[in-house]
Amino acid sequence: MYLRWLIFYLASVGSASAAGNCSYKALIEHLGLGNNDDIQMTSLRPVFKWKTPTFVYTDLFVTSITEVDEKAQSLSTQITIVHGWFSEFTKWDPDDFCGIKFCPIKKDMVWTPDIIITESIKTEFATKDNQYVQLLNHGAIVTSNTFAVTTACKMNLHQFPFDIQSCTLTFQSPIHSIEELIISPFSGASFLTLSSKKAFQTQGEWEFLSINMSKANVSTLGVLQDQLIYKITMKRRPLLYVINFLMPVFYFLILDLASFFIDSSGGEKLGFKITLLLAISVLLLLLQDMLPSTSSDIPLIGVYCVVIFTLIGISVLETILVNFLMAKGNQTAAVRPTESSSALSDAVKDTKGPPDSVTDRHEEQLYALDVLKQILMEFQAAATHQNQQERKSLSWTRVATIIDVIFYFLYVTTVIVFLITLFKAWFLR
Repeated sequence: MYLRWLIFYLASVGSASAAGNCSYKALIEHLGLGNNDDIQMTSLRPVFKWKTPTFVYTDLFVTSITEVDEKAQSLSTQITIVHGWFSEFTKWDPDDFCGIKFCPIKKDMVWTPDIIITESIKTEFATKDNQYVQLLNHGAIVTSNTFAVTTACKMNLHQFPFDIQSCTLTFQSPIHSIEELIISPFSGASFLTLSSKKAFQTQGEWEFLSINMSKANVSTLGVLQDQLIYKITMKRRPLLYVINFLMPVFYFLILDLASFFIDSSGGEKLGFKITLLLAISVLLLLLQDMLPSTSSDIPLIGVYCVVIFTLIGISVLETILVNFLMAKGNQTAAVRPTESSSALSDAVKDTKGPPDSVTDRHEEQLYALDVLKQILMEFQAAATHQNQQERKSLSWTRVATIIDVIFYFLYVTTVIVFLITLFKAWFLR
């Protein structure tokens, strides 16, 4: 009876012990993670030999592009970073713990790599900080966090608003050398790009294109350190700028071309062109708010606006010149002389008197012939003068017309060549 009770007691104790090995608590105690005073587990690299480097495998996923500030040359994104590394102190056999292969624990219970983003201007957790890491039975430790990061990004705005920007995020340890810590990518670029596009949350002004990665080494105070560089490539959606800016400027140029068919005799043509010039000046003020003041290359949109502004300005000057020539031709119009008509009237008055004798009549006839000859000569001189004045007036008008026609064809040719060249620079590079 006593022996049977003893056997039952030992069996129950054994089963309780086996059940205790099936808990996370038993596993944590087995790994020595329950002691908060264990500096080796929390502060030192998890290797038995200091010459053994720690490999940290990293993945980066872009979930949204929140803001791109061209003036500040910065990029704000929401990213998810996954780190994984091996610890020689956290290995166990799953058979000893009822098949446990994964164990979540708090971060402060194990060593975590000190990896930063060197381009970061401002970094904060997009959600609550993840306080846990995942332990795997073969010694791997995995952690995942989502950050809202603002990083410095040098942008080339030469093709704005049809530009493609590439910004880099460099992962580096500020303390450990390349002999202690090596940062390597875990997944390929195609997998990260596809996963980021699936998880992308915003569809704003920028379209996410791809993620690429590369390795580099940098020397800091004579210590060689490892770097993992991610390049985020994105494309601007230009529809807003095309509708609100590029098309109005183009329409102003078309209206300026059409204004050459307005009659130049009045002032309507000149007033219309000046109005177009003032309208483009207002759009140039809007362009000043869009583009940064410091840029290595002149943006093509600036060239586009300045050239069109200059062309319309030259067109205004040409209209002023044509109007001046037209006015000068009108001022030199022929003036009909009045002296001949007065002389003719005097002669007619003199011949109306009654003749006194045959001799007087003969003298009057001779006098009348002389007067008629004089009047004829005056009419000939007046006609010659009038023809000269008309030819001079026609010459000024003809010069103005020739200048207007030649300038119009040169103007149209310049506009076509400029637009074709700008199109090639914008879209075919």
